[in-house]
Amino acid sequence: MGRLVYSAITSLDGYVADEDGHFDWAEPDEVVHAFINDLERPIRTHLYGRRMYETMVYWETVPVGPDSPEVGRAFAKMWRAADKVVYSTTLAKVTSERTHLEHAFDPEAVRALKQGSPRDLSVGGAGLAAQAFEAGLVDVCRLFVVPALVGGGTRVLPGNVRRDLVLVDHRRFESGTVYLDYRLKA
Repeated sequence: MGRLVYSAITSLDGYVADEDGHFDWAEPDEVVHAFINDLERPIRTHLYGRRMYETMVYWETVPVGPDSPEVGRAFAKMWRAADKVVYSTTLAKVTSERTHLEHAFDPEAVRALKQGSPRDLSVGGAGLAAQAFEAGLVDVCRLFVVPALVGGGTRVLPGNVRRDLVLVDHRRFESGTVYLDYRLKA
């Protein structure tokens, strides 16, 4: 059975985007990006909300030639090879391969997807992740905390959910980014 993994880059004050929707402060350096690639490599199915999908679809067409950075090429190849499910009430169609559009988040369908998957799945986008947390579907929470305060915006974690977690791994990068890997406490 696959686990549902929520992985996000967040400011120190707990936001994935500032009040204007910007997240330029969150771009990982090559070392952090390579580490993220290693974590994402085993995942073959990504669940996205509309905004996260619209951000991530960049990887569908980004050049992957020898002149582009290796970490970007590696991530683009992984992303293109993975299945994607996009949950949106407003998106009319998807523009990437291996992508399925759902107009409503169905916790029972996601439970069945986890049950039938031999690999972990990821959930991307704070709004969709909040729904998955509320439904008790998230098994792993991986946060990359960057040394920035943005003062407000889109929260990385839902404010109305209580879950007990266990820290299973952590790492500090030279850039000041800190990786925290939590599992839900049994």
